Amino acid sequence: MTNPLTEPRKIQTPDGRSLDLYVAGPDDGEALISYPGSPCSGQLGRSLVEAAADRGMRTVAWSRPGYGSSSRLPGRSVADVVLDTVTVLDYLGAQRCHAIGDSGGGPHVLAAAALLPERVRAVATIGSVAPYPADGLDWTAGMGAENIEEFAYAMAGADALLPRMEAARAPWVAVTGDQVVAAFGDLVDGADRAVLVGELAEEVASTFREALREGYWGWFDDDLAFVGPWGFDVASIRIPVHVWQGRHDRMVPYSHGEWLASHIPTACAHLSEHDGHLSFENSMPEIVNELIAAV
Repeated sequence: MTNPLTEPRKIQTPDGRSLDLYVAGPDDGEALISYPGSPCSGQLGRSLVEAAADRGMRTVAWSRPGYGSSSRLPGRSVADVVLDTVTVLDYLGAQRCHAIGDSGGGPHVLAAAALLPERVRAVATIGSVAPYPADGLDWTAGMGAENIEEFAYAMAGADALLPRMEAARAPWVAVTGDQVVAAFGDLVDGADRAVLVGELAEEVASTFREALREGYWGWFDDDLAFVGPWGFDVASIRIPVHVWQGRHDRMVPYSHGEWLASHIPTACAHLSEHDGHLSFENSMPEIVNELIAAV
């Protein structure tokens, strides 16, 4: 028997690509799309699936192009995720949805909010990066050393970023749950280390292994998309956006959440003094409740 949280179905996009699609929860439930972080696959976390199912919703995610076995889309922008969002909703027969994007999924859920308001009711970001450059924001200030280095290469362009990708991928392709804290290095502090145990640690290890199983292209294309033009302006968003951000986040600094909350006209800010980047896993019921109530 297959596990819908970790074993995908394959679907085709109109332009001939393949996507790894994950679906869990009641078949007749309204779709809750989860846009995964970077570098993550579309594998679903149990805490979100259970929180959604308790509210009669089915959770949906896919591996972005270049991750897992999803076909690569070279040169993609953040806005290009809209094409795959429409493909997935149409495949599921879902006219409307709610959506959540964590970390590197944050820009992608904001693209859906900006460009698909007729299909997306409301969205939430969790530890999302802000656009680059962003007026008044020191973009890398407060990041852990690994992310400062990674984005310095990305900002220098594809030719600078490409040579580092295989070395960046290497620690993650066989990582286990008990190794993830060490693998994150300077990207986590006590708030995130405290939750990176047990099932969550295993989920994080699994989604990294699956994302990078065939190569690093998804990660490479994500990094360039984050620091390039996103293809939309967050100021154009007109549907509800809940912005969740932790003061202890060393992957995406607190200032990014503050910037998004102050520049998205429909934002509702949830700026936590005690959370990090991953510790919001403990708040999934509250996050889903707030998302539903926003409509």
